[in-house]
Amino acid sequence: MSAEDLVVRGKPAAAAADGGAQTPGAAQVSAEVSIDRWARGTTAHTTDEVAEEIPVALIYQGVPHVVMLATPANLEDYAVGFTLSEGLVARPDEIRAVEVTYGAGVADVRVAVAWERFTELLHRRRNLTGRTGCGLCGAETAEEAIRECGPVGPGPTVAIADLHAAIEQLGSMQPINTRTGSVHAAAWVVPGRGIHLVREDVGRHNALDKTIGALVRERADFSSGYMLITSRASYEMVQKSATVGISFLVALSAPTAFAVRLAQKTGLTLVAFARRDQHVVYAHPQRLR
Repeated sequence: MSAEDLVVRGKPAAAAADGGAQTPGAAQVSAEVSIDRWARGTTAHTTDEVAEEIPVALIYQGVPHVVMLATPANLEDYAVGFTLSEGLVARPDEIRAVEVTYGAGVADVRVAVAWERFTELLHRRRNLTGRTGCGLCGAETAEEAIRECGPVGPGPTVAIADLHAAIEQLGSMQPINTRTGSVHAAAWVVPGRGIHLVREDVGRHNALDKTIGALVRERADFSSGYMLITSRASYEMVQKSATVGISFLVALSAPTAFAVRLAQKTGLTLVAFARRDQHVVYAHPQRLR
């Protein structure tokens, strides 16, 4: 089965460019709440737009695996990306179907995978609740959490000017964050063409998984671009990227030492503290020119 044979019940990856359009019955990505805003000694009673997060249950072959807190948008992308980046399957064609069902403040995401992968998955059941910002919190053992990643491929060559142009471009492509100021984004950038797509979520790992899933669903080539994230470059962000074959990761915030060591080991180019006029390369600078 090829990636185009994947059965997905929900909106396609290319839809909802603003991150806000929803499948019928879906939850909203933000809510208006009443607030008292204090500034310069004066209090004003007004409203504010805040990001939503709901429990999202990932269920494989009818068996609950994990419940994560996430922004209720692009959950089909999330399921595909999470399944691949967590190493629950080895290839996209081992994901056979995804179906999202929304309830009252919750969502169930049912994923069908190749049977041989499901039998392995039963031994790795998390079946735990993952906080919005958690990374390895669902893993049951240290050995399970620190999965081995093979070396990444050669990947793209990126011009420094193009990198900083993408950093400039990203802010205008985060509609949920523009409204709420509280969500992360992960963007796929193609050298010479700029940002191809963006996904947002209250969890940085979720945003990355959504972008990975969206790319898989449109059969993109992971060797043709790089990932730009608004969060710090933690170990799991590098791990997820390397697992699916992404060889270049750029973070607006700081890396961790654990993440740097994994990037060095796998051959992944890791750039952090990426700003309009600066960046720091922590591993494998050869892909930058």
